Amino acid sequence: MKKYQILSVLLLLTISVSAQFSQKPLPFAYTDLEPFIDAQTMEIHYSKHHAAYVKNLNAAIIGTGAAKMSITEIFSNVSKLSPAIRNNAGGHYNHELFWSLLTPIKNTKPSTELEKAITDTFGSLDALKEKINAAATSRFGSGWAWLSVDKNNKLVVSSTPNQDNPLMDVAETKGTPILGIDVWEHAYYLKYQNKRADYLTSIWNVINWNEVSENYKLATKSN
Repeated sequence: MKKYQILSVLLLLTISVSAQFSQKPLPFAYTDLEPFIDAQTMEIHYSKHHAAYVKNLNAAIIGTGAAKMSITEIFSNVSKLSPAIRNNAGGHYNHELFWSLLTPIKNTKPSTELEKAITDTFGSLDALKEKINAAATSRFGSGWAWLSVDKNNKLVVSSTPNQDNPLMDVAETKGTPILGIDVWEHAYYLKYQNKRADYLTSIWNVINWNEVSENYKLATKSN
């Protein structure tokens, strides 16, 4: 075996050993969210885009202090880390959360506790949806819209650019995300083209409020 081949094998072995982050299986089939999210978009989004973030994150942390960090520890120190770690760690975490928040089950509802918090903060569930959609549509370029629980256990809506999220030390609005909506074009362009607002209207049909409610419960207990 030639020297460069040996080095390539050793590099692949190193990456494999250091691959501390991995994708969870989707909790639904690619076709399950149709007609709101089409199967082709889901397959490309999960198996290409998200998979690339995981692969690139595991490669980026090799030989750095982040190699021994959890994903939340990375976010707490992300301002001190490379753009590659920041972007790919965010891409991995954000998508793992996003997949868990989607469901083919119809008409899920917020828990009593979450519904009360939503009503107290925003007036109604419809008002919350409008506020999140406004944050999502006004996000220039690629990014995310969030519903988070802040350090005072209050609900807050925000948006972040690229693959940033409210857990990062660089976030303008910090908190624990309980709901996130991907507004990168790869999340909707095949079906909705440039009509981000139409995608945002549709996606509420597949939001798993049971999961959002559980996230709310965990976030309020951890503060």
